[in-house]
Amino acid sequence: MNAPAGTDTQGVGWRIRQIFIGSMGNLVEWYDFYAYTAFALYFAKAFFPSHDPVVQQLNAATLFAAGFIVRPVGGWLFGLLADRHGRKLSLTVSVVMMCLGSLIIAVTPTYAQIGLWAPVLLALARVIEGLSLGGEYGASATYLSEVADAKNRGFYSSFQYVTLIGGQLCAIIVLLLLQNLFLSHQQLLDWGWRIPFLIGAALAIFTAVMRRGLNETEAFEAALKQEKAKQTGRDTGILRNLARYPREVILVVGLTAGGTASFYTFTTYMQTFVRQTVGLADNVTTYVIFASLVFAAILQPIYGAISDRIGRKPVLIWFGVMGTLCTVPILTLLSRTHSAFVAFLLICGAWLFTAGYTSINAVVKAELFPTEVRATGVGLPYAVTVSVFGGTAPMIALWFKTRGHESGFYYYLAGVVFISLLVYVFMRDTKHRSAMKEDVGHAA
Repeated sequence: MNAPAGTDTQGVGWRIRQIFIGSMGNLVEWYDFYAYTAFALYFAKAFFPSHDPVVQQLNAATLFAAGFIVRPVGGWLFGLLADRHGRKLSLTVSVVMMCLGSLIIAVTPTYAQIGLWAPVLLALARVIEGLSLGGEYGASATYLSEVADAKNRGFYSSFQYVTLIGGQLCAIIVLLLLQNLFLSHQQLLDWGWRIPFLIGAALAIFTAVMRRGLNETEAFEAALKQEKAKQTGRDTGILRNLARYPREVILVVGLTAGGTASFYTFTTYMQTFVRQTVGLADNVTTYVIFASLVFAAILQPIYGAISDRIGRKPVLIWFGVMGTLCTVPILTLLSRTHSAFVAFLLICGAWLFTAGYTSINAVVKAELFPTEVRATGVGLPYAVTVSVFGGTAPMIALWFKTRGHESGFYYYLAGVVFISLLVYVFMRDTKHRSAMKEDVGHAA
């Protein structure tokens, strides 16, 4: 018989295997998603003709943000799928959709060939990828949290962002290989930028096949059996059930805002910032971003393990306080340096506090909601918040830059982090008061 959430009936080997397969989709989807940013410097001209490279990047960033507009729809659709039919099905469908989005980008003709249809098809691909990514987060965060044992839930769940950052690292590795070994700069501009999207589609197919062997979580199966025993079904609707938890929904929005803005600033936007503002060469920029992301990936399980010992709340407050105080100085110093090593150290300094959010945000959200609405409760309000504060970060930063007031973005980012800090101070510590513990009691 399957055990309820929070019990530890499975071995470590089984748990690691499920977490690896469950989080593999994060790597693939974020590889695809980050490839868009990493290669935007090359393909922007193909889709958005302009004499000003900043305007081209702004257009590309606008479509990047457009992919986030539909993320709430993806969070709702895939959350509904995960809460009604299981985490496994939702995870599999989301990665297949990411494959489709990557293929569209890879084969779409340029503006010179088909005119306005080129950016239209690019926008369609971003919408598909946005739906996929919006669904992946909630289902993946829920799956990893439910598979993990209660004592090490923060540590195991942190691997969602390890693989997420790993996807970005894979995109950069492809970029480095193409830049330095296989293609010239002109070849990358002409057609080489299509290669990473073809690779992403192939990886997505491989992951979908792997996820066919994924085990459903014990928590979901236990909740499903309880509802069948009560003969209530799920006819009341997931969103209606979610409306019973307004405080938790608001908490997800509040704790996400600052963290997601900081995360997208020091990942997706940094490639453009270091290249255009700091003024480093393309290949040097890529090395700096790659090294800083390796450092960020190493931090994730460390912070996750710390949260298992001292609680989630102190780790979140660490991020909120340091993010509020240090964001402006770090970005100001970064904008004034011309040294690749100094740029690397400054970005790593930002990750020392940003990892306080990224490492545990998934498990904190999962611990807020009961099993029957967990995937929707995690995915939907998170996707809405990311659409407002995360996906728009590169666009807002470039808007400030085009207006000649780039430093205004630094203060904007620090202000958003401060808003989240207020939430961290007054919220409960979900490690000690977790809905997952309540699930165990109800099931028993």
